[in-house]
Amino acid sequence: MTVTRDEERAAIDRVLQGDTDAFEALVKANEKGVYNLALRMLGNAEDALDASQEAFFRAYRALASFRGDSKFSVWLYRLTSNVCLDMLRKAGRYQQTSLTGEDEEEELPIPDSRFDPQEALERAEVRRAVREGLQKLDPLFREALVLRDVNGLTYEEIAQVLDLELGTVKSRIFRARRRLAALLTADGNFSPPAPSNERTKKGGGEDA
Repeated sequence: MTVTRDEERAAIDRVLQGDTDAFEALVKANEKGVYNLALRMLGNAEDALDASQEAFFRAYRALASFRGDSKFSVWLYRLTSNVCLDMLRKAGRYQQTSLTGEDEEEELPIPDSRFDPQEALERAEVRRAVREGLQKLDPLFREALVLRDVNGLTYEEIAQVLDLELGTVKSRIFRARRRLAALLTADGNFSPPAPSNERTKKGGGEDA
């Protein structure tokens, strides 16, 4: 269900005027994205459902503070991320590594199963490996990567969600992709690209 910015604003205004049923339209428009974010952050369907419900509850209570500077979904994803991080901390699963040196803006793509030449069963195995690999990442790396590659937010929107500088967001996603690729390579689920000179030799790129 797609809702325009004008429709979002109209629904929010109705809720603030006492029409609690209008909040249902906002929930339906965003429940899939919220749940997907929570599921990738927490790695558990039951926890993801609890986090989604809590995020919408917090959104409803704090709706008057939403100024409309960003999309409602961007604001909602920030609430969802905070709920998930709180749950990880309470469960003792929040182990933050050093985030210093977040000044690189180069991008490194993670394995994309859509282009995997293997059969459907093997593609499913790659997707499973990626989900498991996400759970091994630092939560702050995980949330940035999920917002970009699962929820499809722009770098600018992620900067709004995480309240970070744009360069820091790009660096964090770059480092998250690099760590995830390393994890998948170590587990045998992903082979890094061959060096350029090796690809040239295989392709017969040198003239005789």
